[in-house]
Parts: sequence; C-alpha cells; structure tokens
Amino acid sequence: MRHGGAILGRVALGAVLVMAMLPVGAAVGAAPPPGFATRYTMTAFTNSSESNMYVYEAPDATGFRLLRGPAYTPPSGLIRDPSILRHTDGRYYVVYTTNWTGNTIGFATSTDRVNWTFLRNHTIPLSGIANTWAPEWFVDSNGSVNVIVSLSTTGSDFKPYRLTATNSALTAWSAPAVLSGIAPNYIDTFIVRTGSTYHAFAKNETTKFIEYATASSLTGPYTVRRTGNWAGWGGPREGQAVVPLDNGGWRIFFDGYTVGTYYFSDSYDGFATWTAPGVLPGLSGFARHFTVLKETVSGGATVPAGARSLRSVNFTDRSVRHRSSLGYLEQVSASSPAQTRQEATFTVVAGLADPNCSSLRAADGRYLRHWDFRARLDADDGSAVFRSDATFCARPGSVSGSVTLESYNFPGRYLRHRNFELWVDLYQDSAAFRSDSSFRVGAAWA
Repeated sequence: MRHGGAILGRVALGAVLVMAMLPVGAAVGAAPPPGFATRYTMTAFTNSSESNMYVYEAPDATGFRLLRGPAYTPPSGLIRDPSILRHTDGRYYVVYTTNWTGNTIGFATSTDRVNWTFLRNHTIPLSGIANTWAPEWFVDSNGSVNVIVSLSTTGSDFKPYRLTATNSALTAWSAPAVLSGIAPNYIDTFIVRTGSTYHAFAKNETTKFIEYATASSLTGPYTVRRTGNWAGWGGPREGQAVVPLDNGGWRIFFDGYTVGTYYFSDSYDGFATWTAPGVLPGLSGFARHFTVLKETVSGGATVPAGARSLRSVNFTDRSVRHRSSLGYLEQVSASSPAQTRQEATFTVVAGLADPNCSSLRAADGRYLRHWDFRARLDADDGSAVFRSDATFCARPGSVSGSVTLESYNFPGRYLRHRNFELWVDLYQDSAAFRSDSSFRVGAAWA
C-alpha cells in the first residue's frame, strides 16, 4: 500500500502523520526561514582508528560529508564514542570514551568544529569502576548540562549514570547518580526529552537489541516500554543517537556492528513506530558510534517565488518539465513549442506543508509531487499527505548558484533526474548524484 511515496508497513505507519497535526512527542518542526539553514554535525571514530576523531556535516541528517578527518587525536588513550555539544559559551565540546577499561572520560573543545584542543580526562568518583563507556551529552530544559555514561564493575553489569556540570566552564561535575529502572546490563543509553517525558534508548547488552524506556525524571525511575526487535531495527545493534528533523520527526542512527553497516530510521508519532531502517549513505561501515548535533546557522539556499524554470546543471539544455502528468528532464529552449515551454514553467509558492520550503504549481493548478517516489502532477486534495508530498526544501546544489530540492516528508531524498525521468531518490555520496539533483533556478520559459 502506498502513502505519499512510501510503502505502508508496520514500522512506516508514522510517516502518514506528517503535518496532519503536530505528532505527540515530536520535535517542533519547521524548516529555517530564508537566510538560515539547518546544519547537522557528526563526530565519530572509525573502523580504521579508535584514536582519531573525524568530523562530518550535512544539511539533512543524511548526506554527511567530511569536514575534517582526523580532526582530533587525544594526547593518550582512545577517542571512542565522541559526543558533541554546543555550549552557551559558543564553543563546541566533545566527551568521549578514553579506553576499553578504566574510570575516566575525556573532554576536548573547539571554536570551529575543525580544530580541537584537549581539555582534561575526568575521573569518575565511584569505587570499583572497571569500564567507563559511551558518555553522551544531555542538556535538560532547565539548562543543566549532563553526561549520561555507562559504568560497570565487572564488564557485564553496566548501568547508566548521570553526571551534572556544577559550573558553566564544564570543569566540575557532580557525583554519578544511577538512572533507576534501566536494569543491568545496558550500555549506550541516549536520552531526549519531549514535554515532561524523558525518553531513553539503551542497548540491552544481553539480547543486543536497542530498547526504549520513559520516565518523568532524568534519573528515573524509568519504565521499559519496548524490548526485543520492537521497532524492526534488527540486531545486534548499538551506538544509537537521536536527533530532531525539520519536518517534526525524529531520526535515530545505530550501528549494525556485526555486519559493518550503519543505519537510520525515523519516527513521527512520539517514538511508537519507526520507518524501515535505511543504510546511511557514504559512511556506513566506516564511521562508528557517533552523535549528531543539529543547529540553525546563517546562509542556506532559497527558490525565489514566482514563475520559474529548473534547469539541469549537468545537462544544461534540459529543464524540468511535466508531460502526461509525469516529471521529466527534457530539452527546452526559447524556440520550443508553446506547450513545451508552458509545461517547463512552474509557479514557486510557499510550501504547502511548511511555508519556509517551496511547492511547484503548474499552469493548470496542479502541483509537482512524488508518488512511490516518482515525480508527477496531481491536484491538491487537501490532505496532509499531499501537502507533504508536494513540498520541497531547498539546499545548496553541486555548483555555485544551484539548488537541490529535498523531499519534506522523506528527509534525505532529493528530486533528481534518472534516465531523464524525475524521481525522489535517497542521497548518494557521488558527484553524479549531486549533479543529477542540482538545478539552476531560471526565468520562466512560458
């Protein structure tokens, strides 16, 4: 069954809800206004090195490209599981696992995400600790800065603990407090808060599945709500990190470490159901246990309103055109027949699902939208699914002055030409894909 470009299944059902109403538990979703852009920064260690941190960025939580690598090497020990934070002082901080055994976590800082400086190793003040793994930043709604870390005395009794910064310089920390209700043996606990609820995603180190728990307090008690393969993610899985998306959903990343694959999955209904796992383009099998920081920054791309043409950057004599209600990339010029020029002209209007994005309306009033990921024209039926299908968010294209158009309801999928047909395809880390999905916005042909 199809709904706005997806195959409807048990874990994909939540995607239907995009913009029907604000999903319970979802992030407040809105693309940045003109002049601003979303930026996702990833810090990771890699399969090739546990002692070097790599930094990546993406506009869409999907197409991550290397910013610098290696970007940081600690003076000693490892840098596994680096978690990134932007603090109120404007600086970036990472906290990381310093070794397979021991009782310390490491801290480093940067002003630009590229050049990093070692700060210190912090000793966990708890007797008998043999393993200190996977520290993760968590900033609560009251502004408190916390680190959630997995501690063990035996290597098989991991529990999540909270450390809270006791000064703004992040140089002093409280004693560790256990997160009650998440019983041994759990690692890699990652927490987000929506409203008054804390949501914990933790790997059950015994079953190797990522489980889900909730609480009304950061330290618990947590109630485990979902166990086993509850979300369809499979197993073994670990290294989970959760980030908000511009369209109001949430994305989780996790490591299929036994098969050398990194995955992502999205939820739009308060973490109840999730889309089928997709493979993270480009970095799957290379990047390991990472976190992702979302920011709104200046810049970005826009598609000017009004009658416009979309001209391919790699087939410069071809433009986006509809024909027989389907989207194509075809040769168009000032001498083309009037119908051809009219069908290659669209009126750019505020996005039907998000006014900070765009929708493309044809001369007959229908809109360009995706259906089973094929671009086509349809009349607005007033549904939330249609509004989402017909909304595209501009990102910078492959060449200066060009744009790419990201699907609003399928983040990471872009309008692109394939055999001169228009599709909405998942980002691929290749120069060919980036060119195929880039367009120059030009004057109307009609």
